[in-house]
Amino acid sequence: MEITEIIFAYGHKNIQAAHVSTLEITKEAQLSKKGNCIVAVSADKAVADLSPEFTENLRKENVRMTMLIEAGEVAEVVNAFGSQRLILEHPTDVVLRQSSYICSRTLAIRADKAACDLSRKLVKKLRNSEQKVKITLTVKV
Repeated sequence: MEITEIIFAYGHKNIQAAHVSTLEITKEAQLSKKGNCIVAVSADKAVADLSPEFTENLRKENVRMTMLIEAGEVAEVVNAFGSQRLILEHPTDVVLRQSSYICSRTLAIRADKAACDLSRKLVKKLRNSEQKVKITLTVKV
């Protein structure tokens, strides 16, 4: 069985996608060059907005989760894991981490990619502030 959440967001001219261990989507509309893990802004959901069914299943130890990032005709998949330790209460952010660190912003851990690992073709699309971005989160239970 699969449970899916869809987040819509936008690109931004300051997207760097250079962070070596995290990848972030935020509801915030503004982005400075310091936010080098952020890959999309003006998201319509943060971790606190995800459905109870999705979060309940994501909180199962070692459950697999995929994040599909689509910008125009370019798409990329990031694989990660849930954890019973997830808090999932942050009101503005969604963060995937390659580490096992967990805070209120953490959606999933032990991801196989960070922002710096995304294809530069996708990152180029994400640097366009008019680019609509579709992020599909899928938990496989």
